[in-house]
Amino acid sequence: MGEAGVTPGVRARAMSGLGDLVYEGASGDAHAELFSVPLGDGGWRRRTAGEFATDVTSVAKGLIAAGVGEGDRVLVVSGSHQEWVRVAFAVWSVRAVVVPLEPSASAERVVQVVRETRPAAALVEGERLLGTVTGLQRELPDLGRVWRLEPDLPDLVSLGAYMDATSVRFRRDETRHEDAAVVLYPLSTVARSTRGVVLSHGALLTAAASLVDRMWPRLSELDPGRASALLDLPLTQIQGLASLLACVVGRVRVGLTAPGTLMAGVASFKPTVLVCSAAQLESVFAVERERAQSTGWDSLATFNASVAAAVDFDQSPKKGAWRRLSRSMYGWSFVRVREIFGNRVHLGVCWGGGLSQELDAFYGGVGVPVMQVFGTPETAGAFSANAVGDRVAGSAGRVLDDRELWVSPEGEAYVRGGALFSGYWADAEGSRSAFREGWLATGVAVEVDGAGFVGLRGRLRAQAAMAEVPGRFVARGPVGAGAERGESGVAVVPAVAERASVEPWSPAVEAEPVAVEAGERSDAELVAEFEARLRAHPLISQVLVIVEGRPFASALVTLVRDQLEYWRLVNGRPLSMAPEEIAGDRDLLREVQGLVYEANRSVPRHLAVRSFHVLAEEFTSQSGLVQSSGELRREAVLRAFAEEIDGLYRVRREQ
Repeated sequence: MGEAGVTPGVRARAMSGLGDLVYEGASGDAHAELFSVPLGDGGWRRRTAGEFATDVTSVAKGLIAAGVGEGDRVLVVSGSHQEWVRVAFAVWSVRAVVVPLEPSASAERVVQVVRETRPAAALVEGERLLGTVTGLQRELPDLGRVWRLEPDLPDLVSLGAYMDATSVRFRRDETRHEDAAVVLYPLSTVARSTRGVVLSHGALLTAAASLVDRMWPRLSELDPGRASALLDLPLTQIQGLASLLACVVGRVRVGLTAPGTLMAGVASFKPTVLVCSAAQLESVFAVERERAQSTGWDSLATFNASVAAAVDFDQSPKKGAWRRLSRSMYGWSFVRVREIFGNRVHLGVCWGGGLSQELDAFYGGVGVPVMQVFGTPETAGAFSANAVGDRVAGSAGRVLDDRELWVSPEGEAYVRGGALFSGYWADAEGSRSAFREGWLATGVAVEVDGAGFVGLRGRLRAQAAMAEVPGRFVARGPVGAGAERGESGVAVVPAVAERASVEPWSPAVEAEPVAVEAGERSDAELVAEFEARLRAHPLISQVLVIVEGRPFASALVTLVRDQLEYWRLVNGRPLSMAPEEIAGDRDLLREVQGLVYEANRSVPRHLAVRSFHVLAEEFTSQSGLVQSSGELRREAVLRAFAEEIDGLYRVRREQ
């Protein structure tokens, strides 16, 4: 999987841009297998580097023929499949910028992103949003071409059929590390408060190469061409994109499947590298425990004993004979766990951290060592990761090479060096405020032990202005220039700290009104428009605004169950988390609050919603709350949820 003494990560750092990943692989070994494409019968068809390079070139020529220039944005509204990858690498090969969005995005979100980024072209999957994007061509003359994203992309490819491949190579050769490669819009932010994270070719290549370097000792144990990974992480989010690029850098053959279907595909794919979230590992463990419990208490006791043996074996620095014997007694149980993952897993990569110490050690003792990785979109997906032989169960590992980490007195992680974002799209002030004297404020609360292993505590919420305080920066990679060296590899410099809180939010969250003119429309029409604006978001199912007989407007909001599960997966919440707990999650409430802020701009002050309550269950016709036409029975809902509604006004009065 690489020349002697040269890891794929080292080679990737020497590349000018992401497009080189495809053509470097094709020129080195055109028959090396890069991807596996799912077939209708449950099988997989392998694609070589040479075949993929040819596919990318054909799309890239079409983009050039359509007038896509260097630095132009290309909107890609698509699910996570092979055509997404083909288009993305083609965009990068012509020195343009990918703006990806999930096909479940609301029309309002798509309009916002298009107006902000002003793409030169767009590829859209599905009829729902194709019309939305096409309709914007009259408003935005920059949006020259809009194609339906379909297999093989015939309309786009035909445009460049007459062109020579050298036109693509010239563009690719001019790519520089600092060129923007992607503008990501994280799913956990909403409406106009959403900010596009700009990541350069260099940042994405550096992050991918650093992860490969960290995992390489384990990957290099596999025979050439045997490493494979099945991804079900959305490519529109940083975890999925960073996973894809790390696999391509490390020459790990990639199979893509729809988010939430990883375990359904492992039996046929049989990956050697398991890329997943903590929730998926928790789910497998919970199923096995439930199976043991349903069989009988003796079986549950045996299962618990096998877990204890695996944990002890993994965490012991010396694997003595008695520990090996103890572990071998439960070998049949460990074989079953490995079979669930296809029976070939050599390495697990858990994105987003969050896996408990016990489960982390359990999987290590079973024979599936899990490397937890953590980062944010602004750090190109990763700033810390574990490695085989250098890991602490339950932690997110040490800081990656060429990066430095400082933990403020409030526990917030500040990062600099390595792969950091270029800024927020069209938000110079927000880009500047993200940094404190050259250090990126991640908004993540962490703990760092004496050996430099990072433990995650949660996300922070700003409460006060900045204040100058001295701090100690923990440097685990090579210390960057400009940091004053202190004792034991710790750099001591003055910094700016942010007062923050990690307390959970109340289920009732206030949203301040914004005054607008009502015009000729009635209050009922304005309320209906307000409710429709909220329902346009993929998370929101139903909305009921309460005004009459109350001192101010409030609202009940229900969530779409399928989208709720998708939100839980993307945001790294455990599979065992009940819908009621998710509905009260502070990040989800922040997302709904952002929608309310924006919707309040469309109504006069007396109709602006000042507090709301999120319900995990939807209103149904079976409960008598929904008419056959689909409209809510407003009076029935008001009676059924009188206690929750009264609670909204009690919260307001107490504040």
